[in-house]
Amino acid sequence: MLSTARSSLQRNAANLSAASARNSSWWSGVEMGPPDAILGVTEAFKRDSNPKKMNLGVGAYRDDNGQPFVLPSVRKAETLIMDRALNKEYAPIGGEGDFCKESAKLAFGSDSEVVRDGRNVTIQGISGTGSLRVGGAYLQKWFPGSKVVYLPKPSWGNHTPIMKHSGLEVGAYRYYDAATCGLDFAGAMEDIGNIPEGSIIMLHACAHNPTGVDPTPEQWKEMSAVIKAKKLLPFFDMAYQGFASGDVDRDAFAVRQFLADGHNILLSQSYSKNMGLYGERTGAFTVVCADKEEAARVESQIKIIVRPLYSNPPRHGARIVTEILANPEIHAEWLVDVKTMADRIITMRDKLQAGLAREGSSRNWQHITDQIGMFCFTGMTPDQVAKITKEFSVYLTKDGRISVAGISSSNVDYLAHAMHAVTK
Repeated sequence: MLSTARSSLQRNAANLSAASARNSSWWSGVEMGPPDAILGVTEAFKRDSNPKKMNLGVGAYRDDNGQPFVLPSVRKAETLIMDRALNKEYAPIGGEGDFCKESAKLAFGSDSEVVRDGRNVTIQGISGTGSLRVGGAYLQKWFPGSKVVYLPKPSWGNHTPIMKHSGLEVGAYRYYDAATCGLDFAGAMEDIGNIPEGSIIMLHACAHNPTGVDPTPEQWKEMSAVIKAKKLLPFFDMAYQGFASGDVDRDAFAVRQFLADGHNILLSQSYSKNMGLYGERTGAFTVVCADKEEAARVESQIKIIVRPLYSNPPRHGARIVTEILANPEIHAEWLVDVKTMADRIITMRDKLQAGLAREGSSRNWQHITDQIGMFCFTGMTPDQVAKITKEFSVYLTKDGRISVAGISSSNVDYLAHAMHAVTK
């Protein structure tokens, strides 16, 4: 009887202990994180029952019917790949060699001296985000200068957390002029001139996100000269090559100009926008080195960084990219596809500006067509954004940025009317 009572007490104690453990979980101190700004816009859009509602928050291309678009060249490349019945073995740590070679040629030019001389270390990354993250880790470990990355104000929202998670500090230089909805070139040049020597500067190669404001070729040359004089390391983020202007060479101007000026740059590439491979997470990270021997050493260290991060990259998206870039017939078709996307964006900009003029707006909307790429900084204030969402079911981020890809021939006039109504 005494034994039974003792067993009962032990069971009760065990139950109380388990309950106590549940009530004081390992994770009881975890705070609720803030919601993602873009996700919040999308969720609010989904709840809206207005048949005219527009979602201008998401940074993904849509066709003129508002539907996701798979490029015909991508379909063709994918069919050829599937017909080969390739295996599913691991890729090398740095990705497939042909993918890396073709990515470097696309960025630097098919006749690039950097590629010809073997001065580039190019590895496959997990799209642009992953490529930036590998770059951040490499800089944190090996960059001998100041471990501060200077970003344009504003910059892509993910740049700061990526660099900080890599163990780097973040600074800023002026870039966007809210008064003109254009480039504050004088402010940018002054701030860049004041960045401490031996620091890192982040540059958007084309179609600056989120503003759509890019320097002119002459301004890029002036920036290159100052950056070189200050001995800064340029880290280019090129997520929109071809998608901005419709011309892959034109969109690579800044990158190639800096190389011609003697900079040994870092480069992140993404194939999400220009090939529509959003879900394939396909990109590349490149370090341009002094010579082939240095490149070999750098590559060895980048592989050591990649191995514990994700071991090796996925193959399918890289195979599609390689087929498109290395197959002359499909490459030519892709150049048409990417121009088709860019031209639709440009057309929507033209139609929106014309629609605002027809509405009788007295504001200067020239910046809509001056800006380039997927995004447009409209100049609308947070109050105006709240009003256009409440009264017209047009959803966008509070900073007034719209994704031009979300505009179509069927809703561009509605948007023009709504923007005029809240800004007049």
